[in-house]
Amino acid sequence: MRILVDATCWPNRRGFGRHARSLVTALVEVDRENRYTLVMDGDGSGPLPPGVEVRRVRTTVPTTVAASANGRRTFGDLYAMSRALSDPAFDVVLFPAVYSYVPVLSRARKVVIVHDTIAHDYPEMALSGRASRLFWSAKTAVALRQAHAVVAVSEYARRSVVDRLRVSSRRTFVVGEAADSVFRVIDDPRPTPQLHDQGVTGDLVVHVGGFSPHKNVDLLVDVFAAIAGRYPDARLVLVGEGEREVFRSCYDAVRRRAEGSGLAGRVVFTGFLPDEDLVVLLNLATVLVMPSMMEGFGLPAVEAAACGCPVIATDASPLPELLGDAGLYVRPGDRADLESALTRVLESAGLRERMSAAGIEAARRLTWEDAARRMAEILRQVAAG
Repeated sequence: MRILVDATCWPNRRGFGRHARSLVTALVEVDRENRYTLVMDGDGSGPLPPGVEVRRVRTTVPTTVAASANGRRTFGDLYAMSRALSDPAFDVVLFPAVYSYVPVLSRARKVVIVHDTIAHDYPEMALSGRASRLFWSAKTAVALRQAHAVVAVSEYARRSVVDRLRVSSRRTFVVGEAADSVFRVIDDPRPTPQLHDQGVTGDLVVHVGGFSPHKNVDLLVDVFAAIAGRYPDARLVLVGEGEREVFRSCYDAVRRRAEGSGLAGRVVFTGFLPDEDLVVLLNLATVLVMPSMMEGFGLPAVEAAACGCPVIATDASPLPELLGDAGLYVRPGDRADLESALTRVLESAGLRERMSAAGIEAARRLTWEDAARRMAEILRQVAAG
C-alpha cells in the first residue's frame, strides 16, 4: 500500500509540527509493510524518517504561514498542493492536521486528524475576523466530508468532533499523543546558558504553549500577581513565540498586563525554547500551569509530567483522565479555582512529590509507538474500505 502524507506542517514549532514529526516518524518505523511519501513545501524541514520519499511543492508562501490565523493561501498555492496530493498512484492520503487541508481529487482514501474544536467553540479567540472564520469553517466542512476516517487525538477531542462538528461516530477514531523521549527526569538539573541569561531562577511557575487567547495566559498573570507577594522567590516563566507567532496571539497584551501588574523582574518571557532548554526548565519548574479554555490533548502537560513536574490544567481537556493524580484541574476562566490550586502546589512539598511521582508513571504509559501502531491499523482498515 502506498500512503501519501501531507507533511507541510512539519516545520511548525508549535504542537501541530511536533505531533506530525513524532507520529509520522514512529509510523514509518513500526509499519514496514507500506510505503510512505511526504509532501512538503517551504524550506528547512528538519530531520526526516529514514526510507521515506519526499516530494517538494513550490509555493509562494509556506503552508505553516499561509494556513494560519491571519494567513491566506493563494489559488495557485492551493492548486499546487491539491495537484500533488491528488496523485492517483496512492491508496491513502493522510492529513496530520486539518488546518493544512486542501481538497484531494483522487480515489485515494482520505484520513484527516482533528486536534480539537477550539476554532468552532471559541472562534473569536482562535481566528481574526469574520472572513477567517468563514474560511476555516468551509475548509473544515470540506475536509470532514471528504474524509473516510476522522482521527482525534483523545477521546475528549473525539466526542467534541462528534457533537460539535456532527461527524458520525462510525467514522471517528482516537490516536493519542506522547512525550518525546527527550522529556525525562534529569539528575541534578542546572539552568542552561540561555535560561541563566534570562534569569530563570527560584520557584518557577511555568506556562508552555504560546499566547493564543484561549490559553488564558492573561488570567494566569493576574493570579500570579495576586499571590506573588506571599512567595518572594517565585517567578512566572512564559514560554512561546512572541512577535513571530503565526497563530492568533495576545502576546503584546499579556506583556503589557505583566508590566502593569507590578511584576518587574518576576515574569520571564523566554520566547521559543528548543527541547534541550525546555526539558531542563521543566525539570527545574515547581509547577506547569495550563489554564486554557479547552485542550484537545494538552501535550505540554504530558511532557512536564514526564519530567516529574506537577501540573495544574484545565478540566476542559483529556488531562484529568490522562494524568490523574499528577495534576490539579481547574474550571476554565475561574480565577478563584486557579488561585487556590496554585497556592496549594506552592505551599505543599508533599503534594508536589506525590504529583511528580504520579506524573512520571502516567507519562510512561503513553508512547508514540503505541500511537503509531493504532494509526497503522486505522490506515489498513480505511484502505480496505
